[in-house]
Amino acid sequence: MEEPNASPQTAREEPARYTPDGYRAGIITAISVLVGFSLSFLRYWAFEAPQEWSWRFSISTVLMIVSMLMQLVALFRSLQIEDHEIAHYRATCRWLVWGVALMILALIFAAMEVSFGAKGPPVF
Repeated sequence: MEEPNASPQTAREEPARYTPDGYRAGIITAISVLVGFSLSFLRYWAFEAPQEWSWRFSISTVLMIVSMLMQLVALFRSLQIEDHEIAHYRATCRWLVWGVALMILALIFAAMEVSFGAKGPPVF
């Protein structure tokens, strides 16, 4: 029997939706692989690249650092219990997608800097 104060909408509300099993482990693995790639690229770019540093090189470095921070936010969010909820999971995926987009942009800038040569005042 229905409560007299219950509205028709509350009787039809859907329960909170959760992601299927395996989604959380999958996104944590994907983020970890991307963070590992970003760290190794940044290590190479900052310490082992044969070119002299110029202001143009710092563009891709800053973009890569911001990308890594976004990926780490996505990793932090994916390790939280709330990430099992669909709305939280989607927000985590957005953080990851924007981080990856920024990483790709940083890689494009890095490739252009190496291809065209960095002609500019040295930074270090």
